[in-house]
Amino acid sequence: MNNLSYEYQARREGYSLIAGVDEAGRGPLAGPVVAAAVILPENVVLNDVKDSKKMSEKARKRAFSLIQKSSVATAISVVNPDEIDRVNILQATLTAMKKAILSLNPSPDYLLIDGNHPVDYPINQRCIIKGDQLSLSISAASILAKVYRDSIMYSFHDLYPQYGFFSNKGYGTSEHINAIVRYGPCPIHRLTFKRVRS
Repeated sequence: MNNLSYEYQARREGYSLIAGVDEAGRGPLAGPVVAAAVILPENVVLNDVKDSKKMSEKARKRAFSLIQKSSVATAISVVNPDEIDRVNILQATLTAMKKAILSLNPSPDYLLIDGNHPVDYPINQRCIIKGDQLSLSISAASILAKVYRDSIMYSFHDLYPQYGFFSNKGYGTSEHINAIVRYGPCPIHRLTFKRVRS
């Protein structure tokens, strides 16, 4: 269950602008990786916000608007497939997270990061495995990143309909793999990913 216990602990240590940070799109074979950062106000109530993967698309879209209205600050950043191929998906993800953090206004004084890799940003931070299930701030960031990335993939579906991006969002479904075999990769495929190359 999502809660504010990590945020409360940071506040007890003297921090006030606590940003939750998460990404969407590490695993797909196509499209960008998107990161979001969210600073929630103290004692915020967001009953319908949870790990984005456990929400319907309709619920995520509703939550997207609610989070933006309820937050002190939000930011979203995108790293494109060519950079993912150039630096690898982990480094591209950390770059996206850093870009989102840098775009927050006001700037955060503490970070809650989903996963186990800290971001190259000079303030105190805490990495939380499964943070999108445990921290409301990270959950909120996961929803912003997921909804924003999905909207990008819908646009790419209009450009490259043969790959089924509207339904698979770039993930390696059998339909998507078969389309790569039949048509070859398109300009948004991650050419360094094994199932795109083979």
